[in-house]
Amino acid sequence: MEHQDIIVRVANHIDTHYAIRITDEMEASAMARGTGIAKRSPEYIAAKMLEGKAVIALKPSGQWVGFCYIEEWSHGQFVANSGLIVAPEFRKSGVAKKIKETIFALSREKYPEAKIFGLTTGLAVMKINSDLGYEPVTYSELTDDEEFWSGCKSCVNYDILMSKGRKNCMCTAMLFDPKDHYAPKETSENFQEHSKLYERFNAIKQSKLLKWFYKKEGKPTGHTLKAFFSFFFH
Repeated sequence: MEHQDIIVRVANHIDTHYAIRITDEMEASAMARGTGIAKRSPEYIAAKMLEGKAVIALKPSGQWVGFCYIEEWSHGQFVANSGLIVAPEFRKSGVAKKIKETIFALSREKYPEAKIFGLTTGLAVMKINSDLGYEPVTYSELTDDEEFWSGCKSCVNYDILMSKGRKNCMCTAMLFDPKDHYAPKETSENFQEHSKLYERFNAIKQSKLLKWFYKKEGKPTGHTLKAFFSFFFH
């Protein structure tokens, strides 16, 4: 389903009234997935809009469609495109990709030297990230900012993350390094070539981590099978 008339743009002060709807949808989506995201208040989301660090998708009628925002970590060395959410009636319409492309471009404009990263459990988001030039990496390559990791406390898998010393969890870590990265065409082709493997690997990873948790109570890039498996067993 395509919606050619959807407007995707940088959010501003006239959009703050959507903040409650956005946070409600974020929470509902996390509950439906059985995972969690850093909970944000409507005030926090509105502040991102006022700072020009958010992207919103709307119909010409003003109907809210989707949203994403930028967070800065480690004094600007890292940024994350966080809170990607699309209204249920517009999912699988291609708008998520448009939002990600727009927020990625905005991040590159505002933080040209920063590494852009994300954590995801979804294969669809992994594909979008790959199309932009992100690569799968180990958690050790992400920010060590305690405030970022404290945001995982609202996730149902937080105990697993901490029991693994923050080195692994259900999510896949992905990173775009402006100083050392493959061309988006390469990362996209790599993902397409190994997408079935990634899907199976994520399922195995989650199964093994859960079994391990309940029983217990060099730089990988994802461009080769060896690198991808070293990412898991790091």
